[in-house]
Order: sequence, then C-alpha cells, then structure tokens
Amino acid sequence: MQQRVNPGNKALADYRSIVRRELYDEVVALGERLRGKRVLHVSATSFGGGVAEILYTLVPLMRDAGIETEWDIMFGSEPFFNVTKSFHNALQGAEYDLTVEDRAIYEEYNRMSAEALQKSGEDWDIMFVHDPQPALLKHFSGGLSPETKWIWRCHPDLSTPNRHVLDYLLPHIADYDAQIYTMEEYTPPDVHLPGLTLIPPAIDPLSPKNMALSADDARYIVSQFGVDAEKPFLVQVSRFDPWKDPLGVIDAYRLVKEEVPEIQLVLIGSMAHDDPEGWDYWYKTVNYADGDRDIFLFSNLTNVGAIEVNAFQSIADVVIQKSIREGFGLVVTEALWKARPLVAARVGGIPMQVDGGGGILIDTIPEAASACIKLLKDRDFARQMGRHGKEHVRTHYLTPRLLRDDLLLFAKLLGV
Repeated sequence: MQQRVNPGNKALADYRSIVRRELYDEVVALGERLRGKRVLHVSATSFGGGVAEILYTLVPLMRDAGIETEWDIMFGSEPFFNVTKSFHNALQGAEYDLTVEDRAIYEEYNRMSAEALQKSGEDWDIMFVHDPQPALLKHFSGGLSPETKWIWRCHPDLSTPNRHVLDYLLPHIADYDAQIYTMEEYTPPDVHLPGLTLIPPAIDPLSPKNMALSADDARYIVSQFGVDAEKPFLVQVSRFDPWKDPLGVIDAYRLVKEEVPEIQLVLIGSMAHDDPEGWDYWYKTVNYADGDRDIFLFSNLTNVGAIEVNAFQSIADVVIQKSIREGFGLVVTEALWKARPLVAARVGGIPMQVDGGGGILIDTIPEAASACIKLLKDRDFARQMGRHGKEHVRTHYLTPRLLRDDLLLFAKLLGV
C-alpha cells in the first residue's frame, strides 16, 4: 500500500448518551466476540469524500471495540483517477467507452497495490475494500492467507449501470466473500451476489462537522466569509459535480429570489484529489452564478473545512440537496442531524432518510423553489420538520449503528 492513514483515537463510550442503550450494549458485546481479529480497510483517498469521512470515525471505533484495525490508501496518480472517475460515473449510468488502455491503467495500479500489500507480510482476518478504485485487489492478492475474508463495499447507486463497465468488474466483485450495498435498490439489475449484504452508511455526531455549535458561534463563522448571517440563506454542500446539479440549485435560488429578495445562496464543495473533474465544474458554476453578489462558492481550498461546513449547515434557513444521481447522501444526514429543514431530490438514499418527516422531496427546479419558499415563510413548519429529521437520524444513521452492522458481518464471515 502507498500510505497508511492515522485516523486518531475515538472512544465508544463517548457515544453512550447519544444512541439508545441497546445498540451501545450490542456493539460492546460484538467487540468482545471479535477481540484481537485483524481488519484492513483500503480506499482510494483519505480526504475529500464520504468514504474517508466514515473511515476517520469507523476505524478508531473498531479499535476501541477491541478489533486490530488499520486503513491503507492504494497506489494512484492522475491517469488512474481519471479512469476510476469515469468508472464511477459509468456505474451510475453515464456513457463511457472502456478502452484497452484504460483497463491497463486500472489493472496496473491495483496490481501494484496488491504487491505492496503482500510484501508487507501482514496477515488480516478481514480485507475491507471500498468502492471501484481498489476492486481488483482480491484478484491480484494471491499471496494473502486463504483464511482471509474479503468484503467489497459499494457506495454508489448501481441500479442503472453502464453494462460494459459493470460486466468487466462483476466477476471480480462476485469473487468477494461479501458485497455491501446501501440498499437493495442500489444493486445492479439481474445480478445474483451470494454475499450481498445491505448496510446504509452513517455520520459521526461528535466529529467537528456534526458536533453541537451554538447559534452565536455559527453566525460568527458564517459572517467571516461575507455571508450576511442576519439574512436568510440556502446552502448546498456537495462536490462540484454534474450529478449534484449546482447549476440547477442556482436556477431554483433565482426563482426563490423573486419571492424572497433578500435570500442568499451558499454552495460548498470539497475538492478531492481523486476527482479531476471537480475544478472544471467549479469554474462552470462560477460562470453560471454570473457575478451575483448573493451567491457564494466555497471549498476546502478556500479555508472552509469541517467546522465551517457545520456552521453553515447549523443556521441555514433551508438545506438543499438537488442531486440528479446520489449515493446515500451523507450531507443530507448531516443537515437532518442539525435539525435543519431540507429540500432534496427524490434520488438514491435520500428518500429513506426523509422518511422521518425531516424534509420535502422534489423532482424539478420549480418544485425545489416552491418548497424553499414554503419553509422560509412558515417557520413553525420548518422547525417541526427539523426536529423530526434529527430524531430519525439518531435512530438510524449514526456511526455506532454502522459499526454494529459491520461487526455483525465480520462475526458471520469469521464464524465467531
């Protein structure tokens, strides 16, 4: 592996007052059953995406539960990430011609990563591989112990895939002992996976992005970036990516502005090094904003990090997620946890999160604008919606529940 990540330390006991007692006790009991087992997570990047955010909490909590857990980043470079970004888009339905050259690049980096893994001489009870980038690790890792169990975690929605890319990856995916998808609707059509397991992702309520911030602190932070915290604003937090439709958000904002002239729009995106398209779409969004002084674009490269995202989400009058395609949508979970009213597209994992009454689902730009206007004008309705959303997330989408589900799978695969 190219890099071992140090995710820091976390204590399971710190979550005891946040989640229900039965869940906490179940995690502790599973940790005892699995004590001393060795787990290696492998992903493509350690920052800038939902997978990395999850692992920065999940890895230290697995350690605290008694499992010897590490996290490695595979080998990668710009040509590899260009190919895997195309894979990601294609698996969500985009047109893409998988060339011999692209296959060679993809396979070479997976082969190099597998070789480094074998040369390390470390033995693992569980190899936990995240998303398409390192999906061929098992294929190239013949030197590992035959007792090792392999898990492939798929975060994107594969319900309408580019069949050429899926058919290329499928034999390798099917070779894993277990394949984790967020929900059944995400699984590829007409494909039988004997190890199929359904586990939704989750957020860390104690991370800097999700911990409680006072309204005064949040307003102070927001005002430092030129946004008027005394006036209403909409926010979308997402990568600058056509699937997240920031241009459509701007269209909806312009319709809202006809009814609420003082409204502002904040678009925040995290620029990941495995997403070379991000900058192109950033500039496209800047141009589409057309100099509107009430539209603000920020990223992790303009000093908007986890605490700043927390502040913007915590006092936003409405949080928007107008995705065209979506994985689970952890940014939606974050907004709901902060008890903010939500307007979100009816795609991916968003509807299952809004089941608790924490948001309004929309399909079109005019619907998004109308929902925002309703929430801006009916504050009591907006507050009630926010409370429902927070409790739904507390029950279903916090990290201790994800940890419990993963440990149940480990125990099943290892027969303990």
